[in-house]
Amino acid sequence: MKFTSRHTGARHTAAVVGVLLAAGALTGCTETAAGGGGSTEAGACDPADVTLVGQVRNESNPYEASWLDGGDAFAEQVGLTQERLTYDGDSTRQQEQISQLLAGDTECLVMNILPNGDSDTPPIVEGAEAAGAYLTTQWNKPADLNVADYDYWLSHITYDGVESGKQIGDALSEAIGGSGGIIALQGILDTGAAKDRFAGLEESLAANPDVELLDDQTANFSRAEALEVTKTLLTKHGDDVKGIWAANDDMALGALEALQQAGRDDVAVVGIDAVPDALTAIEDGAMTATVSSDGPWQGGIGLAIGYCVATGELAVEDIAGEDRAWFAEQFLIQQDNVADFVSPQTSEDDFSCANLFSRSQGAIS
Repeated sequence: MKFTSRHTGARHTAAVVGVLLAAGALTGCTETAAGGGGSTEAGACDPADVTLVGQVRNESNPYEASWLDGGDAFAEQVGLTQERLTYDGDSTRQQEQISQLLAGDTECLVMNILPNGDSDTPPIVEGAEAAGAYLTTQWNKPADLNVADYDYWLSHITYDGVESGKQIGDALSEAIGGSGGIIALQGILDTGAAKDRFAGLEESLAANPDVELLDDQTANFSRAEALEVTKTLLTKHGDDVKGIWAANDDMALGALEALQQAGRDDVAVVGIDAVPDALTAIEDGAMTATVSSDGPWQGGIGLAIGYCVATGELAVEDIAGEDRAWFAEQFLIQQDNVADFVSPQTSEDDFSCANLFSRSQGAIS
């Protein structure tokens, strides 16, 4: 991305492992070399034979749509196309889609997957391992699930949600003058992102004792749900609400709509994801801050890791331990720097096999 800082110690990269449904759903596949094709030696794939798959919840979320767009950009870079899959936040549908993929030819299958929740990751990982498909996951996994225990689950990428939750919490506190009541809109509670971001808000509140959390409710990362939840909380708390902390931009934008309907222009709002509408709102002064994890980069990097391993440019055993599960760089965006983030673009250097871990901020402990 043109706005992204570079680290000087760019390291070699890893590959993406395949994904799938519960192990029980795979028994028919594993008897035939994992979906009929998982026996190819790692690194033996001709680039033209690689299949690239990106899967997110939905494309109505601008951040997740940008993730898939980044996957398309990488695929075009290597002369391939990406299969774009969405599962509408339905864990069963996600697992069914992956099961279908892994029941086919998995010899050179590379997948970049956003598990719907932490509990959805283990069956995806087990399925990919059994099928011999290259898998990269992002955001959600149980803390005790160790990437290094697997051969085809190449890397797990996430972001320090505590840091981002605190960053926007501090920005919100500053925007309301260091004191006053706020409400919080939480994300899907069975996700590490939602849990960590709220923990970051709690850290911010501890550091800003004159800011009071009046209420918090989940709106499941949904703009429509956030609109209704915010209406309810505004009715309940009235003029005591001086700020709204949202665990993602979609919910922040739903909150802004509720404020507009209520005729309130005196409430600061913060979110996370740096979606286009949020960036516009920050430019216009209607929203205070967001954090970017660079969706287009995420969509490309997960595929690039798998592609580099599948084609032999990187050996799995050469992936450093800290690169099997790692925090990637993120960026706080406010009105003074929003112009740098309005039109992010990927570059070939972002996805080169020598550069795949250049945004690492360290291993997930």
